[in-house]
Amino acid sequence: MEGDKPTTVTCTVLGMDHTNFCYRVCSVCERTLPDNPSSLCKFCNFNSNNTSSSSNRLFRLLISIATDTKVKVVICFDRAARVFFGCSADDFFHFAKLHPFAATTASKVLQGQMFRMTLSKPKNGNAQHLRVSSVVPLSSSYRPTIETLREMYGVSIGS
Repeated sequence: MEGDKPTTVTCTVLGMDHTNFCYRVCSVCERTLPDNPSSLCKFCNFNSNNTSSSSNRLFRLLISIATDTKVKVVICFDRAARVFFGCSADDFFHFAKLHPFAATTASKVLQGQMFRMTLSKPKNGNAQHLRVSSVVPLSSSYRPTIETLREMYGVSIGS
């Protein structure tokens, strides 16, 4: 990457860290929350006395990719990760609770898939991975991962 300009690459997914693919945020202010499901947003509760603020999950994927010249690990946040999965992080989290190996299988489903990705340097100086800001599948037969998993596990869309 030259300077701070985003770079678009054609790449193949080599793998995904399936052990920590999402994180919780407050549904009101979108601040990061601890993984403990009973923890509430201290900021919203402090400011509005709202004791029932709920949370959402957002994707945060570490993905190994190979370009024509390098292998690198990149981080993919919610908007771009939805292209891979075809669903929200909440939907995938609940699917994975019912099907314990779904995250591992999702990593295997993505292996070998080719994409065009736009990569940018993180704005946070402490961050160590390039960020994926956009993802475009290169195969016309690409199906979002959740569709493949539903088919593999025999789950209909309404389930």
